[in-house]
Amino acid sequence: MNRDSGDDLTFGRKVVGGLIGAINNTHSVGAYQHATSQSAATDEATEQLLSAVRELRADLQRVRATEQTAALAEALAEAEEEITTTGQAGPARRERLRELLSDSQALVSILASAGGLAGLLGM
Repeated sequence: MNRDSGDDLTFGRKVVGGLIGAINNTHSVGAYQHATSQSAATDEATEQLLSAVRELRADLQRVRATEQTAALAEALAEAEEEITTTGQAGPARRERLRELLSDSQALVSILASAGGLAGLLGM
């Protein structure tokens, strides 16, 4: 499968870039809706985030463990628990995941699930 579209961007950068744009919009909509009322759009965004968190957790089990991947795995487990318990991931939790993903740029480039989560977090 040829993933080169001639625009000098790798497949991973396209996935991350596309998801970042989508998540920036989702996050701002979700923040507004949360401030006004609970809605179906907020639930959908949260479900997407939960799915991305779970997918990356599963993929992390397939890579060699490092301090970075261990910290990321722990933060992902906490995020999953928070989402399943409260129905959302708070701003502090999202920021922590952004920081860990930012510190793991090589991982984001390799694992599509990491790129997907980065996009959902507005990176």
